[in-house]
Amino acid sequence: MSRTIGCSEIGVPPSELSEHFGKLLEEEEDVGRDVVFSVEGESFAAHKLVLAARSPVFKAEFYGEMIERGTFSIDIKDMQPSVFRALLHIVYTEVLPADNGDREGDDNVEFNRHLLVAADRYAMDRLKLMCQSILGKYVDVKNVATTLALADQHNCDKLKDVCIQYICSLDEVDAMVRTKGYANLKRSCPSVLADLFEKTSKFRAS
Repeated sequence: MSRTIGCSEIGVPPSELSEHFGKLLEEEEDVGRDVVFSVEGESFAAHKLVLAARSPVFKAEFYGEMIERGTFSIDIKDMQPSVFRALLHIVYTEVLPADNGDREGDDNVEFNRHLLVAADRYAMDRLKLMCQSILGKYVDVKNVATTLALADQHNCDKLKDVCIQYICSLDEVDAMVRTKGYANLKRSCPSVLADLFEKTSKFRAS
């Protein structure tokens, strides 16, 4: 008896996981939120389990000493509310907030610098790479030294390479040397400066 084989082309919609978790964060109802962050006077309620699953730093905070003290309210220092809001959005959804593309030029660069610092602080490696990718596209004479220093301080090797390659490609470096960022780079990252000039010399000799 012959068997008829059915069509295997059954469509499967894309995953809605990030959308559902995003709604869990954004909805007004307090569904399971068990930790509140205070950032420069703004409050952000979230779910410890979600945060712990996404960041080893959050996991250590929530399920280490803090659980013994019963601490569920946390003050976040040295971070802007807009940056922490974006960080939470990415924790829940794995994508940048929709308004991230609304910033232009220097504002976008500055915001993503702060977001990179936050990603490093909470050991979110994929977000660090996302920020490096964005910052690498905005490298110019005015900001390359500042971006290079940031990359060195937060162990962003890919972004460091982008900055060094950019500087090596410059016909004249005088404009870059005159920037405040270069002065800060000399003071805070002398080893990077030595590496930069060594690679620049090799690049120009080739």
